[in-house]
Amino acid sequence: MISPENTSAIIEFTRLYLAIFYSSVAFFYTIRIISAKKSTNIELVFPGERYCSNWWNHMTFRIFRVSIWMVCVLRFYFPDIDGYLGIIPSLENVPMLISGNVLLTIGFLLTIIIHFSMSQKWRSGIDPKGPEQLITDGFFKYSRNPIFTSVALSQLGFFLALPSVFTLVCLIIGLYTLHKQTLAEEDHLSTALPSEYKLYSTNVRRWL
Repeated sequence: MISPENTSAIIEFTRLYLAIFYSSVAFFYTIRIISAKKSTNIELVFPGERYCSNWWNHMTFRIFRVSIWMVCVLRFYFPDIDGYLGIIPSLENVPMLISGNVLLTIGFLLTIIIHFSMSQKWRSGIDPKGPEQLITDGFFKYSRNPIFTSVALSQLGFFLALPSVFTLVCLIIGLYTLHKQTLAEEDHLSTALPSEYKLYSTNVRRWL
């Protein structure tokens, strides 16, 4: 039987881990975008035309990611913030918290690996001038959206690591925006590379 002391220790460890984790995520994407753009002189972020559906989806995801990072950092310094997050006590147990931390880590590591496997072909959003060809090897042999799948895995891990109304809302919003972005990208690829994408989507699943 797991003692209350052990549970408290895992809760406090997770508090620190989440602050470090989401700070690392913010650092990774910032450096990734700046360094890649500097070395290639190519635009990498395409939120879409201002106020269009895709732009709103992009902004929603961006705001929600920043909010998660801020909450995780602030609650490390001000633990009383937990009282405003709607913590779900019945889910705040050691197996759940550890599972959440593991899923967070796996999801982020997979995201990093896939990012670098795409090299200069990675884009955030829909590049109206691309792509010139589909990526169908590596992780893309098993999923048409491996990065989105790994991000979704991390979001599920976040809910398990910090079971609360706040993280549940984040999970729902995150999955919704990922799905909406997926549909938008599928429409774009169907127009840009109709025959290639039709064959690819027939042979490879959207998620797993």
